[in-house]
Amino acid sequence: MNRRTLALGAAALTAALALSACGTQSGGTDTAQPGSTAAAGGPKLVQAGKLTTCTNIPYEPFQFKDDSGKVVGFDVDIVDLAAKKLGLTQEIVDIDFAVIKSGAAMASGKCDVAAAGMTITDERKANIDFSVPYFDATQALLAKKGTGATSLDDVKAKGLKLGAQASTTGLDYVKEKGFDPKEYADSAKELLALQSGQEDVIVQDLPVVLTWLKKPEIAEKFELIASLDTGEQYGIGLKKGADPVLLKTINDSIEAAKKDGTYEQIFVKWFGKKPGELG
Repeated sequence: MNRRTLALGAAALTAALALSACGTQSGGTDTAQPGSTAAAGGPKLVQAGKLTTCTNIPYEPFQFKDDSGKVVGFDVDIVDLAAKKLGLTQEIVDIDFAVIKSGAAMASGKCDVAAAGMTITDERKANIDFSVPYFDATQALLAKKGTGATSLDDVKAKGLKLGAQASTTGLDYVKEKGFDPKEYADSAKELLALQSGQEDVIVQDLPVVLTWLKKPEIAEKFELIASLDTGEQYGIGLKKGADPVLLKTINDSIEAAKKDGTYEQIFVKWFGKKPGELG
């Protein structure tokens, strides 16, 4: 598994060029001096001294830009647990979710890990290695007020227009129920379609919907009409055949945080409720 210095230099240059083309943005907490990954036994990384994370923004509260332009969120804090343990700074790359879920983002060296509110599925596991689960997820239906719908069956019976985010398990779920929703590239475009009247209802992860409804301009006109218990769990994605040191560090940091109360603190910070109290 060891590579020669020349190969490492070429790989680092290739990764740097790819990241530059994608529009890299820093996020997380600075915790280390550049080059800290050179220590023996450390994981192989696309950038020395960095834990590079691919994500798809915006997906509040999991990852989004705050008022200063910094990428923050629940997923950012979860990955920071591993970054700090390794003595690294987290670097965030914003790319299309389809590139993440296919495994291409990690396979091509654009990032070390992916944290994008990504559900662990058998299909994705064919191309991605996953960490232990770090979030129990469920889907939800957000609709304009006054539809009278309270379920997917009502959406179908009333002939309501349904939208979904492309490449997501929410999309897969409603398709399995016989729907053919219009697809949107990201959650922001999906919400805009609802607000502009292109759609009557959209399906999205429950925490995302609850975050939207905290905004007065959303809560005034739209409402949560149903939760869909899909039994999903999120995982941190890694390149297939993941670096064992990196995978173990991520798993250990998640499990340690759940034991010592750090996970609950992060959860409450972003969701305002303790684990198990969301939906």
